[in-house]
Amino acid sequence: MSIMPDHPLLLEVGTLARLAGDAIMVVYREDFDVEMKSDRSPLTAADLAAQKVIASGLAQLDPVLPVVSEEASQLPWEQRREWSRYWLVDPLDGTREFVKRNGEFTVNIALIENGDPVLGVVLAPVTGELFVAARGHGAWWQVQRDAEWERISTRTLANPPVAAGSRSHGGSSEATLRRLLGEDYQLHALGSSLKFCLIARGSADVYLRRGPTSEWDTAAAQCVLEEAGGAVLDLSGKPLHYNRGESLINPEFLAVGDAGIDWPARLREAGLP
Repeated sequence: MSIMPDHPLLLEVGTLARLAGDAIMVVYREDFDVEMKSDRSPLTAADLAAQKVIASGLAQLDPVLPVVSEEASQLPWEQRREWSRYWLVDPLDGTREFVKRNGEFTVNIALIENGDPVLGVVLAPVTGELFVAARGHGAWWQVQRDAEWERISTRTLANPPVAAGSRSHGGSSEATLRRLLGEDYQLHALGSSLKFCLIARGSADVYLRRGPTSEWDTAAAQCVLEEAGGAVLDLSGKPLHYNRGESLINPEFLAVGDAGIDWPARLREAGLP
């Protein structure tokens, strides 16, 4: 008998992510223009097509629940601060990877309750991989559309450890990673929220992010990683939370697979934050 997620909303949102992925792939297979937004990040027709699909689909699931999305105008903090439950969406995470056509981009849809991601869906449109999770229901991986579901979990810290790293956002994390993991760690470069998913399915151990990310970049994959047994911590060692204030920019963070390790102590010993 096939096993699968037993949370009905997960399957509905997963299907919605696949529809958004289909819209993205229509653009991906053609020539497309690239615009630059005010923050100098790229924007394509695929971002907007996926946004339209997701906004319409979420409105059908719950017409009242608010949505925060990268490709939609944001309501002021005076309104958002009253929200206890809302959707947090990145219709195309990794647009730089999309433009490079390397396949390492995702659709991210998260449900936030009281500042925590309690449901997360991450789709890689090119490979068809779908990661879903809901609080108390575990994390699941479907390698392609209509494939069997597989329950996933993180691993004990490997020797040598594997650090997932950004494909397009380089930085000076190497010295910090050596202090956290030792000299012999291995680096696996990967785009978008797939870095979290690599840890969630036990193929990497940590992802250290120095520099800015937005809340929609991390929430869905954080839920997947946490339900797989991992954690996402700011550099003071506290769990990453959402809807914290006017800014939608995350603090720098460390995503880990082996939550049994005293990462706050390691962060302090490494001279962080």
